[in-house]
Amino acid sequence: MTRRRLVVMVKEPRPGRVKTRLGHDIGQVPAAWWFRHQVGRLLARLEDPRWQLVLAVSPDHAGLQSRVWPTHLPRIPQGPGDLGARMGRILRGMPAGPVCIVGGDIPGLRNVHVARAFAALGPNEAVFGPAEDGGFWLVGLKRVRAVPADLFAGVRWSTPHALADSRASLKGLRTGFVDRLRDVDSAVDLAALRRG
Repeated sequence: MTRRRLVVMVKEPRPGRVKTRLGHDIGQVPAAWWFRHQVGRLLARLEDPRWQLVLAVSPDHAGLQSRVWPTHLPRIPQGPGDLGARMGRILRGMPAGPVCIVGGDIPGLRNVHVARAFAALGPNEAVFGPAEDGGFWLVGLKRVRAVPADLFAGVRWSTPHALADSRASLKGLRTGFVDRLRDVDSAVDLAALRRG
């Protein structure tokens, strides 16, 4: 049986370089601090023997050398390009087996959500975890055939169309959906999380 891999995309928590939209609302230093601690808690929760946890880091060289993230977790560079180019490269470059990708900014994400996503790849070739804002917090592929070279082409990122555009780029792959969760891009998102 091929191994499942969960890839968490992270950026070095440098003020003005990570969570910049949140930083415009609460300040760049508090936004970077929030991200660093949020990712630390998330990684501790997501380590699970049912899958291998891998960090996709940015910037590439600094992220590969960083002491901010747990050193026992394998790391790969995100590489250049927009979010779609980076995720497509990850999906094409991982060893054989199902792969799910998540961001580090989803406070509600738990192992049960990841397990449901991998289970959805049983009858499906792709899976999405929809986000409250029209995007998605998770994308996964079973990878039983080659990953399309133009996967995520034309996606309108950071808009309510991101999920629909991404799904359209799958070109007819059987697609499942799992839990709707909230990612944090702004102070409004943080306030919504605090309200529960």
